[in-house]
Amino acid sequence: MPRAAWAAVAAVLLLAGAGGAQAQAPSAAEPGVDLAPLTQRWLNDAMARNQPAGTALRMEVSVGSLDPRLRLAPCARVEPYLPAGSRLWGRTRLGLRCVEGPTAWNVYLPVTVKAFGPAWVLTGPVAPGAVLTADDATQAEVDWAEESAPVMAQPEMWVGQVAARQLMAGQALRQAMVRPPQLFRAGAQVKVVAQGPGYAISSAGQALSPGGVGQIVRIRMDNGRIVSGTVNENGTVVVAL
Repeated sequence: MPRAAWAAVAAVLLLAGAGGAQAQAPSAAEPGVDLAPLTQRWLNDAMARNQPAGTALRMEVSVGSLDPRLRLAPCARVEPYLPAGSRLWGRTRLGLRCVEGPTAWNVYLPVTVKAFGPAWVLTGPVAPGAVLTADDATQAEVDWAEESAPVMAQPEMWVGQVAARQLMAGQALRQAMVRPPQLFRAGAQVKVVAQGPGYAISSAGQALSPGGVGQIVRIRMDNGRIVSGTVNENGTVVVAL
């Protein structure tokens, strides 16, 4: 990676981790400064801080190029920043703006952050609605940041779950790919428990949608009132009051 690219990325990562520190760029009259060793340390520290809790991911960063047609004015101080809605994960971008120079400018630099770590990869296709078993996937290293949906790194997170859509061999299992097994259908009579401080009241109602463990569903009670509650492992809908 070019030294200038390392410097830009490290600066924005330092900014994100240090709460607003500004990166100092050499002025146009100064000779080039070798920031590679320092920025590499910044980058390593920032990547370590941005890892998901409880994981040890191997982070990689690749930096794109600015439009070669750009002709930026000399600048004594460049401030890197993360644009609103951006994060240091997957395909993203960082902003660079001149805050001390004869002409103010603002540009964006494409950045790709990869995070390699262990995940469970499907060994064959899985049809929609099929229940996943331990034999359906094997462990392999994948790029966690390739998609926005979180990786399910532990077998208990996906074994026994149902494929939410057609899944293909080689895909890493992620949260958006599975759903809890259905415990009741829309229209079924279900037990409803309304819980409050120190008491619980049991009743019955009609499910307005299918329900699985952990899902929030709407229930029409006998008096016509519609309530929302969470399905527990027994298929009971728990309503918090």
